[in-house]
Amino acid sequence: MTSTNGGDDRRTGSDITRSLDLLWGEGARPARGPKPGLTLDRIVTEAVRLADAEGLAAVSMRRLATELGTGTMSLYRYVPGKGDLVDLMLDRVHTPPEEDGPWTGGWREGVEAYARETLVLYRRHPWLLHANQARPVLGPGSVGGLDRTLSRIKSMGLTDPELVGVIVMTEGYVTGVARTQVHEAEAAKRTGLTDEEFWAAQAPTLDRIMRSGRYPALAHLSDDSFGPDFDHFEFGLQRLLDGLDVLVARRARER
Repeated sequence: MTSTNGGDDRRTGSDITRSLDLLWGEGARPARGPKPGLTLDRIVTEAVRLADAEGLAAVSMRRLATELGTGTMSLYRYVPGKGDLVDLMLDRVHTPPEEDGPWTGGWREGVEAYARETLVLYRRHPWLLHANQARPVLGPGSVGGLDRTLSRIKSMGLTDPELVGVIVMTEGYVTGVARTQVHEAEAAKRTGLTDEEFWAAQAPTLDRIMRSGRYPALAHLSDDSFGPDFDHFEFGLQRLLDGLDVLVARRARER
């Protein structure tokens, strides 16, 4: 996967500092000649909209300037480069929504909420799958989201590294599911075939292969084994939560 954000190892310390300044509102503001109405917030909003519609590869400073009706050099007065822009985009979409009140659920509900919210995030912004988020430049949005999730699961009674591990594990699971779902949607759009039509085209060949006796385990599966009615995401999420239940109970006994 191509690195396209602050997680890229080729970024220097000065680049990271520059992104941090922009994320936390400490960067220098344009000193002269900005187009009236052009702001950093508007630039990031348009960049996210463009990525949502056409993918991360479509976001360039030149294209963004065209969409905003300004000159490319005007953008560089606000954002020094695309790497910094993607850092800002990532932080924007990871900003948690405003809470209606204090969290009243338990840790299991907290992990479950984080998993579901993350899946929705990837569905809403498929380009996230093409951004290297292994070494994010942390801004107020991502820090706020992490703090919210930790506050919801701290009642697990695990060590701090284990709590972070719960978040990493859950995100890894959700990312895998999201990648499959996003790729399915992209394939359907590219080929014009629905999932049903795609598998129906293979049915005669697969049926002949199954009757050959070479794959007995597969041949004996029920007809609904790969059916759309089984929620694989929900099944996996509940098993993940069940496993965490065992760990939490063990830690409670140890205490």
